[in-house]
Amino acid sequence: MKLLISNDDGIFAKGIQSLANGLAAVGHEVIVVCPERERSATGHGLTLHQPIRAEIVKSIFDDAVTAWACSGTPADCVKLALFALLESKPDLVLSGINHGPNLGTDILYSGTVSAAMEGFVDNIPSIAFSLGSYTSMDFEAAVNFAQSLVQKIENQPLAHVMLLNVNIPAVKPTEIAGVKVTRQGIRRYIDLFEKRVDPRGQTYYWLAGEVQEDVEEINDQHIVERLPTDAQAIREKYITITPLQYNFTYGRHLGYLQKWKIDNFRE
Repeated sequence: MKLLISNDDGIFAKGIQSLANGLAAVGHEVIVVCPERERSATGHGLTLHQPIRAEIVKSIFDDAVTAWACSGTPADCVKLALFALLESKPDLVLSGINHGPNLGTDILYSGTVSAAMEGFVDNIPSIAFSLGSYTSMDFEAAVNFAQSLVQKIENQPLAHVMLLNVNIPAVKPTEIAGVKVTRQGIRRYIDLFEKRVDPRGQTYYWLAGEVQEDVEEINDQHIVERLPTDAQAIREKYITITPLQYNFTYGRHLGYLQKWKIDNFRE
């Protein structure tokens, strides 16, 4: 298969090197287009007010991998690859392997998920891969699962174009409990802005925070209710697969809003 791979940790990150080399090693055509530096938590931002530059890089990846370093965001990288750098459309767009999980509401900020989402927006099946640790450098289990999942999709194509958000627990392969299809949970953070003063006496702020709790969401779709959340399943050492979409319409409350008397706004 022809695979386009991006990330938000930058071209020197071990996660993307492990993913690209691992998939090339089992016979896939791999093209990497990713940020030249870390662009974590950039969401789906695009570069509109300055040029985007991309250069072919050598020696970072195996010889079978074609790699570009891009000055833009993760979403820029995928968009540039699809509409400027590649001669033909890839079969899959992959993102990661991210250094750290992307669970629950993390996906709203995640550059990793946004890179994959850009492929999905352009009607290409896409997968975002994340390792559930910011410090672990052991990507063996994540690469093995990525190889298996891509092979499964090659042999049994998805019935519908979709984006799969995959999180792999940061444990030894023998400790992984299995694979679960999950729903997106909700994570709440304690956001802290540390106030500092630079050498010129100017005040600046540094955002820090940590997960406070994983919140159970109430959902009226029975099939969804029976599924565990991604955060819950990964705590139990399961690999999680969550299908995502970019339609944010809150369908459950459309009927409620239609009952509003909003046609008399001039009164």
